[in-house]
Amino acid sequence: MKILHTADWHIGKKLHKHELREDFDLFINWLIEYIKSENIDVLLISGDIFDLANPSSEARKQYYQALIKLQKLNCKIIATGGNHDSPSMLDAPKDLMKALDMEVIGGLPTDLEETLIPVYNRNQEIELVVAAISYLRDADLRSGAGASNYEDRLEAIREGIKNIFNSAAEICQEKYPEIPVIAMGHLYTAGIETSESERDIQIGNLAAFQASQFGEYFKYVALGHIHKPQRVNAGIPVLYSGSPIPLSFSERKDEKRVLVLDIEKGYEPESINLPNFRQLIRLSGNLEELQLKLNSLEHKSELTSLIEVDLVEEQYDAQKIYALDSMVNDFNREGFEIVKQRVQFRNRVKGAAELYKNEQHLEDLKPKDVFTELIARHEYSEQDRNEILAAFDEILEEVQSENTTE
Repeated sequence: MKILHTADWHIGKKLHKHELREDFDLFINWLIEYIKSENIDVLLISGDIFDLANPSSEARKQYYQALIKLQKLNCKIIATGGNHDSPSMLDAPKDLMKALDMEVIGGLPTDLEETLIPVYNRNQEIELVVAAISYLRDADLRSGAGASNYEDRLEAIREGIKNIFNSAAEICQEKYPEIPVIAMGHLYTAGIETSESERDIQIGNLAAFQASQFGEYFKYVALGHIHKPQRVNAGIPVLYSGSPIPLSFSERKDEKRVLVLDIEKGYEPESINLPNFRQLIRLSGNLEELQLKLNSLEHKSELTSLIEVDLVEEQYDAQKIYALDSMVNDFNREGFEIVKQRVQFRNRVKGAAELYKNEQHLEDLKPKDVFTELIARHEYSEQDRNEILAAFDEILEEVQSENTTE
């Protein structure tokens, strides 16, 4: 029996307002072909199916279309909810999903036994049990009960997570003796490497769960929540598959993958690299360097490459900000799109209060005094300086006239 572990689909995700719908569709197309060619028997999706708890109608449509395609493959689908998902929304079509041989568990059921899903082989014998445990919320863990301080509450959260997984293992031992069990989870474990796009859970991730507390009973633990694929230090295989597509620019260099287990050979997964459907590019430098880098870009992906531009200059200069805006607005290269721009001046004055000595108070100064002191610290030609001061006078006069009429 072959099992494929994936997670963190984040359907409906936007990256700097850019839709990632095409990225997800290409991943699903790849996944379908891989399941067919490798005869995958079970597909595990460990949480964060959607990016928002109340996804758009387009995101929901994309989700159901993906399930319809996957359901035709004679592959058992087991999915759990993550911290981004609405348990009630995922659980609503539960009976319909079951009829189509798909198990979707949005939130932790009252009866923990409902999370235990037997998987049958071609001889209709139970070959495997999956403990499909969704993201555990405070209500599931009862973390506030009896906690006298913040550290006690963190410890209660850790203990609550441990107890739920241990209880699932005990039920499996009693109900499915000698049947191997794989657990699914959506949580933050200690010692892992995060990216910019995970939302903090379990009190800002401070209640980091030690993976050793999963125990030794489970053959494999298929985790979601962390988008960078990685193994967790534990006595059994505990792995994050990571997200199948980059969800932030911090993930632009990650090798996206799915994990595949052939349980006839054991429970060490094989890492299957995913195609790179879209490049995420971050460029930094001064104006001249940025222009050169933009001109030398080469299109290497199926979808439009998205670019973040960071202007880095030594001295503050408003004209350079304007020049960057012009550069971005004039940029028109097929296959590329600038989605974000930032400006950093290394020697920029942090605030108007720093322009004056401590004994001087800003409220005692006139607006033009402050502005004149500010522009005196930058390198402008005499003509530019006079034009800037004239513009300031116009704005100041307009503001003062408006205040007078109010």
